[in-house]
Amino acid sequence: MKATRIGYITITLIICCFPLFSQQNVSIHAEKQPALEVFRQIAAQSGLTIYYNPVDVDSLIVTLECKNMQPAEAIQQALEGSHLQVFPFADKYVFVLKDKKLITSLPDNFFESSRKEEEEKSNFAAVLNKQKEQKATSENKVYTIGDASTSGSGKIKLSGHMTDFRTGEPVVGAVVYIENPTIAATTDAFGFYTLLLPAGRHNLQIKGMGLKDTQRQVMLNSDGQLDIELEEQVYSLKEVTITSDRIANVRSNILGAERVNFKEIKNIPTVFGEKDVIRVVMLLPGVKAVGEASSGFNVRGGSTDQNLILFNDGTIYNPTHLFGLFSAFNADLVKDIELYKSSIPAKYGGRISSVLEINGREGNKKKFTGSASLGLLTSRITLEGPIGKKTSFIAGGRTTYSDWLLNLLPEKSGYKDGKAGFYDLNLIIDHKFSDKDNLYASGYYSHDHFYFDSNERYSYTNANGSLKWRHVFPNRMTGTFTGGYDHYDYLTKTEENPAEAYKLHFGIDQVFGKLDFTHYLSEKHTLDFGGGTTYFRLNPGENLPNHPESLVTPDKLQKEQAMETYFYLADRWEINDRLSVSAGLRYMMFNAMGPRTYSLYDPTLLPGEGTETESKTVNGFRAFKTYHAPEIRLSARYAFDSDFSVKAGFNTLQQNIHKLSNTTIMSPTDTWKLSDANIKPQKGMQVAAGLYKNFMGNSIETSIEAYYKTMKDYLDYRSGAQLTMNHHIETDVISTQGKAYGVELMVKKTQGKLNGWVSYSYSRTQLRQHDARISDPINDGNWYPADYDKPHEVKFAGNYKFTQRYSFSLNCDYSTGRPVTLPVSKFNYAGGEFVYYSGRNQYRIPDFFRMDIAFNIEPSHKLTLLTHSTFSIGVYNVTGRKNAYSVYYISEDGKLQGYKMAIFGAPIPYLSYNIKF
Repeated sequence: MKATRIGYITITLIICCFPLFSQQNVSIHAEKQPALEVFRQIAAQSGLTIYYNPVDVDSLIVTLECKNMQPAEAIQQALEGSHLQVFPFADKYVFVLKDKKLITSLPDNFFESSRKEEEEKSNFAAVLNKQKEQKATSENKVYTIGDASTSGSGKIKLSGHMTDFRTGEPVVGAVVYIENPTIAATTDAFGFYTLLLPAGRHNLQIKGMGLKDTQRQVMLNSDGQLDIELEEQVYSLKEVTITSDRIANVRSNILGAERVNFKEIKNIPTVFGEKDVIRVVMLLPGVKAVGEASSGFNVRGGSTDQNLILFNDGTIYNPTHLFGLFSAFNADLVKDIELYKSSIPAKYGGRISSVLEINGREGNKKKFTGSASLGLLTSRITLEGPIGKKTSFIAGGRTTYSDWLLNLLPEKSGYKDGKAGFYDLNLIIDHKFSDKDNLYASGYYSHDHFYFDSNERYSYTNANGSLKWRHVFPNRMTGTFTGGYDHYDYLTKTEENPAEAYKLHFGIDQVFGKLDFTHYLSEKHTLDFGGGTTYFRLNPGENLPNHPESLVTPDKLQKEQAMETYFYLADRWEINDRLSVSAGLRYMMFNAMGPRTYSLYDPTLLPGEGTETESKTVNGFRAFKTYHAPEIRLSARYAFDSDFSVKAGFNTLQQNIHKLSNTTIMSPTDTWKLSDANIKPQKGMQVAAGLYKNFMGNSIETSIEAYYKTMKDYLDYRSGAQLTMNHHIETDVISTQGKAYGVELMVKKTQGKLNGWVSYSYSRTQLRQHDARISDPINDGNWYPADYDKPHEVKFAGNYKFTQRYSFSLNCDYSTGRPVTLPVSKFNYAGGEFVYYSGRNQYRIPDFFRMDIAFNIEPSHKLTLLTHSTFSIGVYNVTGRKNAYSVYYISEDGKLQGYKMAIFGAPIPYLSYNIKF
């Protein structure tokens, strides 16, 4: 038996409908116009409703010349030569399908099949299995969650996984919410979300940066899962459609946090055209670059070692390659980065200034793809794809061929014959056991080597690996179990002169494990809790002969070991629609472990020669010094309106590992020191407040944040301090106090043809030696500027899209020059000539300014192409300004002559070519 009405369509369509009127013939004149625009004209003239899949026609350009023609014939003529076919139906509808046929009658066994389906419906388990297999792709369908017979009036947990419909990768930071009452959630780093909603029917609104605004209709009967596939937003050339996930900017309790996704990273002009994660971080307000082409950055007055840098949960100790020219992270494998300057979540600790979390991408779950890049100094390749039905991978590698750059340096520089290079490797694998269990494995390895003459050679290595299991528990709780290993080492060696040949080595290893849980107690309370432990093993240094004839005496510092354990509990409480509070407590315990021999000193005097009172030896792996303290995390938000709020926060933190360096930058030869019986942990406290206001439908964010922070037991050094191979480093360091305060203003536009941000920061960082045991403290014990104190800073990062393929990027960076100590006079004494220096950091080097530009050509959007190419042409330091990196003085012909050193004193053009396949 055949039915005369439409039954089932054999493919799933994304439906775009136009108003329905009585059908009329059409007259169209269109010369090389988008197919979508032609469809609009035909629908407007004829009254037809046209159904089509946007993916099939987004990049299709057509030409149509017709007069008084049937609408279906006009569409067919416009699509001539394409793979699309036209199917009119019932004189009211037209379906545009790709290599498909429209079935307009029911199959002969339709009713028999229907009876089978009715029988299956009686089996509730079968229904649940079907619900698990499907993904919510339609805005018009009502998805039933749970069994209607068990529907109640209480709160129901709706959770799910949001993915990109093209690649299957998780979508991070998307906001899903209902409007009345306002209940919202944000997808986590794995793309998962959880909502607690009243029973009944709801319209879920979904928004995200770079995503097409969409909605899903659900009927909630009991706890269940709804997985959602999302599309990227495509902008018309003639109009700008604004979407936003900036609800979180105003509605969340977090302040002092900045999230940047890959799309923003790739358009930032950088030196030599290499996409650079760390350079993007340095463009954010409150973050100060130590210097051009140098590693390390300062956040809200903190030193470079006070930033915790995490890559897929692993700690990175040196985040750069090639003297700081490039970051240690392959941007093609980075999904997003998040910087916490304040309101640091309770699950993070170990540093007192900031946390930089870098998350790697998951591989394409639907097809095998890849990309490659060729630049002036580096090349890279990335491969990704599915392994079976439940596993995917992504792997990438980078290398450099930078020796030619050193060869261009003048002969008198001493670096002309130098060589430098690096490589790094990444592998990320994810596997889905079930809707409740996911496993993620990540591995990273990088190696740098360089030398400036044939004698002394340097190298350093970063490595980490982690395994993460995410589980969804039945009682509205999710858990993540993570374990991993981190490693960093450097090696300096000489071998040209056998008698003096040596090798100096430093290394740090750490093994960690942690448990993180989130329990959704109610729609107003979300509980985060967990704990973890880290085992540290340091080789503080060993200096060994590097040749059988070497006269170098072997010297090894004692190995250092420690255990750091923490537990935390935090509650996010939505008191009402306007007021919400987050409160957390993190308790940290640090144990310095043996075996170890150490000295004790007279507490009334600074540690040094002659002040030692006794020597102690600890045998075996047991604690000889314990530090423990609570860390408080508080923040609150009051929303005056849906787009305007005020926030405040308070944090205390503790840091048990210290960098030993006499420079402001992070050098490959820096060593690290664990707290022990003589060196206390650093302590930090920060209070912050801010105003947040969005404009133009949340497409423009504005914020102003103010902060004040203190630091205690920060390590400074005595004059002539020896930082390497020092068996009693406590005799050369001095505990120093610090304070920092400032105001940060930011305007950010996230969508449209023009997007980016501009910020201004006023900040001060000051130090003082306030220990009464110091006989001659710096600046008489008064406050003096830190080496990285730069009061004023203005930053701009913008990108303008002319079309879908062509865009222009511009960066501007201005800051006050950093403080320096200068010789101000000379005098003769006892027959010798001496130099008199100013007070510590009393003067400043000239102000810094740099402008970078780039023109970007994106891949073609034609789906039939096998490869897609991307070009970036730009100029770094387009004004050619000679920004002083440092100021130094040397004696020439009996006179003290001053010089300014600039890293990039001329415009640096670049060309970068990328290909995707």
